Amino acid sequence: MFGRRITLFKLLGFEVRLDASWIILAFLVTWSLASGYFPAQDPGLDRADYWWMAAAAAVGLFGSIIVHEFAHSLVARRRGMPMKGITLFIFGGVAEMGGEPPSAGVEFQMAIVGPLTSAAIGIIGYLLYRAGQNSWPAPVTGVVHYLGWINWMLAIFNMVPAFPLDGGRVLRSAIWHYRGDLTRATRIASQVGEGFGILLIAAGIVSLFMGNVVSAIWWFILGMFLRSAAEQSYQQVLVRTGLEGEPITRFMTAHPVTVPPNISVEDLIDNYIYRYHHKMFPVVTGEDHLAGCVTARAVSAVPREEWRQHSVQELMRPCSPDNTIAPDADAADALTKMSRTGLSRLMVVDHGHLLAIVALKDLLDFLTLKLELEGPGPRRA
Repeated sequence: MFGRRITLFKLLGFEVRLDASWIILAFLVTWSLASGYFPAQDPGLDRADYWWMAAAAAVGLFGSIIVHEFAHSLVARRRGMPMKGITLFIFGGVAEMGGEPPSAGVEFQMAIVGPLTSAAIGIIGYLLYRAGQNSWPAPVTGVVHYLGWINWMLAIFNMVPAFPLDGGRVLRSAIWHYRGDLTRATRIASQVGEGFGILLIAAGIVSLFMGNVVSAIWWFILGMFLRSAAEQSYQQVLVRTGLEGEPITRFMTAHPVTVPPNISVEDLIDNYIYRYHHKMFPVVTGEDHLAGCVTARAVSAVPREEWRQHSVQELMRPCSPDNTIAPDADAADALTKMSRTGLSRLMVVDHGHLLAIVALKDLLDFLTLKLELEGPGPRRA
C-alpha cells in the first residue's frame, strides 16, 4: 500500500509516519480550500487570508486524522494487539496492525472508536464556532467551522460498510460474531468494499461526462484504491489464517550458508553473494555463535577498488528482533515480521546460536499448496 515513508514523530509509543503520496493530498487540499471552499464560504477577504486559512485548515485536518488513527491504535493496544504505527498517505491515514483482532468484539471496538472520535471532534468544532461566531475574526471562525464540518464528513464516510473502511470493519465484526468465521466475514465485507469501489468509479465516470474533471479523477482514484485495498485485505487474512498454528520448525533450512567475520569483502562477493544469490548472510564464529549479519546493501556502499581492503567484520551489523526469530515461533508471526521489515529471510536463533534460516519463498510455497488442497480455512471467534 505504501511507498517511501518518513517518520515524523513518536507519541505514546506509536510512530507517526508520512508516505510520499501525502504531499499530493496536502497540496490539493490546500489549493482547493484557498481557491474554492473559503472564498465561497467567507467572501470578501483578501486572497492572502484564504491561503492562510487553507494552510491552517489542512494542518487541522491531518491533525484530526492522526487523532482518529490514534484512537484505533490505543484501543488495539489496550486489547493486546501489536501496532506498527500510523501512516499518513494520499487518502488520509491508517493505523497499521501487526495482525488480525483476536475476536469479533475487539474488532468492533477498534473500528467504531475512529468514527466516534471524528464525530466528537466535529461537535467540539461546531461548539467553538458557535461560541466565537460573533467575536472572533472571520478567518478563525471559517477554519473552525470547516474542521467541525470535515470531521463529521470523515465520521460519516468511514461508517460506510465497505471494508477496509471502519464501517466495513464493523460489518465484518457483526458477520464474524454471528457466523463464527473470520475468513468468511472478511470475504463478504471485502466484496461489499469492492462493490462500493465500483460505485465510486462509476461516479467518477459520470462526473467526467458532466465536465467535473477534478472530481472525476478523485472519485475514480478513490474507487480504484478501495477496490484494491478490499482485495488485499482479504488476501492478507487468507495468508495469516493459512499459516497460523504452523510451527516455524517446519520451514527451517538447517545448516545455512554462513560467513566468517575475517574474510574480505571481495571474498564475500565472489564466493558467497555471486554463488548463492542471497542478500543477507549470517556471520558466525566458533560453534555457530551468531555474531551478526552482513547484507548486499552494506557491501554496495564499498567502492569496487576497496573490496580487498575491507572485511566482513567492518560491514556486519548486530542481530536484532527484526531479523531473528525464536525456534518456537509461529509461521504467521514470521511472515508478519518479514512484511513489516521488508526482509525475505530470518535467522532462527536460540540463546545466541544460529539454528537455521527461514525464507519467505518457503512460507509462500507452503501456503499456496495448502490453499490449493484445503481451501481457505475458517477461523473461529
